[in-house]
Amino acid sequence: MKRPFLALCTVLTLLSSAAYAGDDKMSARAPVPVFRINTDKGDKCVEPEDVMRRDHMKFILHQRDKTMHEGIRTTRHSLKNCIDCHADSKTGSVLGKEGFCESCHAYASVKIDCFECHSSVRETSAAKSNAGAPLSSVRAPNAASKNAGVPVKGKKP
Repeated sequence: MKRPFLALCTVLTLLSSAAYAGDDKMSARAPVPVFRINTDKGDKCVEPEDVMRRDHMKFILHQRDKTMHEGIRTTRHSLKNCIDCHADSKTGSVLGKEGFCESCHAYASVKIDCFECHSSVRETSAAKSNAGAPLSSVRAPNAASKNAGVPVKGKKP
């Protein structure tokens, strides 16, 4: 009784592995992430590659907390610097099928929520020259639009 079942399992295993052994375009495997670095910004990352792959989200969250809660702005682990180094040279973005962030997060099946508030596009030299203008790489939520229609305590509508 066990031998026919074992033979069937072996055949099914061989057939399923043969399906994956074919051309990458025909296989069901996820595409390998695209890793790009703009060498005009430097020749290496702020941390070793294996550390960044494992802990980049911790660095970004720590940077966020330092900036938002303590008012300390540094550039070592800033999201803006990540985008400046890893944005696609054609699109200027880290998102999209060939984008640095999105391709890796799709491969790992992880949702990116950084860009719900922050721009995924590299800051251009034209934007840098407008020193008095607000940076387009970070969008602040509009408190007035969030609280529209909500009565304020102590005031009549």
